[in-house]
Amino acid sequence: MKFIQIKAAFESDKIILAEELICDIFFSFGFKGVVCDIPLEKPDEGFGTQTLSKPAQNSISGYIHLTGDAPQVVKKIERLLHGLNKFNVKTKVSTHIVDEREWEEEWKQYFNVTHVTPNIVIKPEWKDYTAKNGEIIIILDPGMAFGTGTHPSTCMCIKLIERFMKPQASFLDVGTGSGILMVAAAKLDARSMLGIDIDEIAVQIACSNLEINQIDPSSYSVACTTLEKTKPETYDLVCANIIAQVILTILPDIKSRMKKDGVVILSGIIKEKEADIVQALTKIGLDIICKEYIEEWVTLAAQKR
Repeated sequence: MKFIQIKAAFESDKIILAEELICDIFFSFGFKGVVCDIPLEKPDEGFGTQTLSKPAQNSISGYIHLTGDAPQVVKKIERLLHGLNKFNVKTKVSTHIVDEREWEEEWKQYFNVTHVTPNIVIKPEWKDYTAKNGEIIIILDPGMAFGTGTHPSTCMCIKLIERFMKPQASFLDVGTGSGILMVAAAKLDARSMLGIDIDEIAVQIACSNLEINQIDPSSYSVACTTLEKTKPETYDLVCANIIAQVILTILPDIKSRMKKDGVVILSGIIKEKEADIVQALTKIGLDIICKEYIEEWVTLAAQKR
């Protein structure tokens, strides 16, 4: 199968904002994932270690099937990207035809062994790494699903899962993607887990990663569904690493899935949306107990009263 790679090289004084705006355009056309080739600042407290050299040109790439209407889709994307000039984001679009194997393998050069916290290491399945004493190793092949663990929102989620996970706790992962947060929860002694996603491919990849990490199959389930369609069970720890707009929509359902004194971790939030999330949490009776920041990203932990 053939694909068109749409590469948006860009210039902007606010790289993280430009990344968010360009990714939003790609995702609005149903893209399941993108490749972000941008410089990563050294994060706080030693987690999310920088593993890439600074790119010669900032760019975001997405892929679509090479079908009859693909040229029209490319033109629509080009027009929307040109419209980002009003945000002082200047883009230059190029396209390249690739086959499926080339697409699947190309992004792997950007994914290396990453120390997310002092004790948790993410290791791509195809990389060699010798664990040090006491380290928790998460083996990952994200495939076409979102979630390599190197993105700030995922790094902060894992950090807070490590902080708030109690022994033998129950865990709900909303928008599980590659399943990385479920694997982290399991290796931090979660007793039972449910992961949900609206993407069937993500569900398949999450199951594969749980198997690769030898997580007990009787301890988890993964489903292609939305939160309101799940059984009305409650959990000690809930995580939703998605986007602010979706979080705002499903917050009441999230609260209904939390046990008394349960904790929710919300991520995938840009700083501009933090106040909206904080207001919504307060309105439904969830108390913020922790805030984490990396670059333009915010992760919040809140507890049920």
